[in-house]
Amino acid sequence: MPPVLLAPQASSAFELAAARTSPSIPLTLNATRHTAHGKFLLRPGALRFEAGTGQISGEIVFDATSGKTGNDGRDRKMHRDVLESAKYPDISFRPDRVEGKVAESGTSTVQVHGKFGLHGDEHELTVPVEVRFERDRWTASTHFTIPYVKWGMKNPSNLVLHVGDSVEVEFEGEGH
Repeated sequence: MPPVLLAPQASSAFELAAARTSPSIPLTLNATRHTAHGKFLLRPGALRFEAGTGQISGEIVFDATSGKTGNDGRDRKMHRDVLESAKYPDISFRPDRVEGKVAESGTSTVQVHGKFGLHGDEHELTVPVEVRFERDRWTASTHFTIPYVKWGMKNPSNLVLHVGDSVEVEFEGEGH
């Protein structure tokens, strides 16, 4: 990455660049004797950040119906019994504020608070985000946990297979 950096202006609009953003959101689910990895495709989106107040708006949306783990049987069960993705086709994050200072140059680590939409409900969530501004583009990365069972979704465990009650999520985004 080039060393020339540009801080966000007092009010800045940031579009997610689908070609440069991880086209899917990777997730990890611990289960008996293995770990399941999956991905959901990103939809186009935009964010607006008010540097002076820390307010942020917009939405990052993933296609719940696109989720794949590499196992067709597991994917059918995930879509039918857990996500009910035909009924709830979106997974979204609508940020509303940034806690912490976004540096005028270099990399900043901040907390981003907002509403995480999953399975027809929204849940308050604050995630750590590492953000960097360069010239006319930005990059951001985060890793966080979604307690899907606590949020009212079905755990797909059975007598033979035990699955964890939460899923680990990673996101790397870039835009201009």
